[in-house]
Amino acid sequence: MIHLDHVTKQYHGFTAVQDLEFRAAAGEIIGIIGHNGAGKSTTLKMIAGLIAPTTGTVYINGRDIQKHGVALKRQIGYLPEESPLYENMSARQYLMFFSELYNMPRAHARRRIDELLTSLQLQNPEKLIGEYSKGMKRKVAIARALLHDPLLLILDEPNSGLDPLTSFFIIQYLKSLRHSEKTILLSAHNLFHVESVCDRVAILKNGRLLVFDTMEAIRANLGKREFQIAFRANETLTYARRDDNYLYHTHEIDDLTAMLEKISARGWTLVDLAAQESALEEIYVKLMTNPND
Repeated sequence: MIHLDHVTKQYHGFTAVQDLEFRAAAGEIIGIIGHNGAGKSTTLKMIAGLIAPTTGTVYINGRDIQKHGVALKRQIGYLPEESPLYENMSARQYLMFFSELYNMPRAHARRRIDELLTSLQLQNPEKLIGEYSKGMKRKVAIARALLHDPLLLILDEPNSGLDPLTSFFIIQYLKSLRHSEKTILLSAHNLFHVESVCDRVAILKNGRLLVFDTMEAIRANLGKREFQIAFRANETLTYARRDDNYLYHTHEIDDLTAMLEKISARGWTLVDLAAQESALEEIYVKLMTNPND
């Protein structure tokens, strides 16, 4: 679906994105994360065809977005981080206006708008957009990006500035789009949301791609697993305690095995054994603070 072929973008000698190479298949949800200025928005704008790479090529379904922009943009829905709306229109009027820009038949447009208003829980669609909360305005902007049923959906910080409940709703809504076989590119600072919804994650630093893989592979290659054993003993020990249990933590499988053997040999009681994987946030901080990357 998407292929960035050694894409570089420079602004007056400053390199915003450097030699970016990755592919995204149809139906995938891809998370793009990085520090402010890492090149996330620039990358999304190049994929959307809004700006041209300095060198390299962005392909959508095998076609150069710069050479076939008009045709390919009909297949793209784009939501920028800052997305002003026409606040003197109602949500329904606003979406109908954009349906005309997409040359959608009016009957089809009305049905599509009703579908989006319902699925996004956009209440009071006859109300002026200027009277909506920020969360409701963001839902209108998402509805606009989805109006023409694009194959590729590009979302730059869709949850920016939203309350936790609205953010959770939008993430769950994006998950619900999996059945539609849309490819979704998602930039977000909330790494928990990225981890929970994305099939693969691209991590950018200073315009370069450090990592592009599944969360499972990222954890295996860059994270660490912590084991916790909770046990009871009829004697006083120096291990940390929680309630009536002693606690033992380790990252090493050999230490885990040795401790389990010790518990068994001493006649102590094993209460619980749990393993916890590194969160994306922990791995991200490690990468961003590594001076060698």
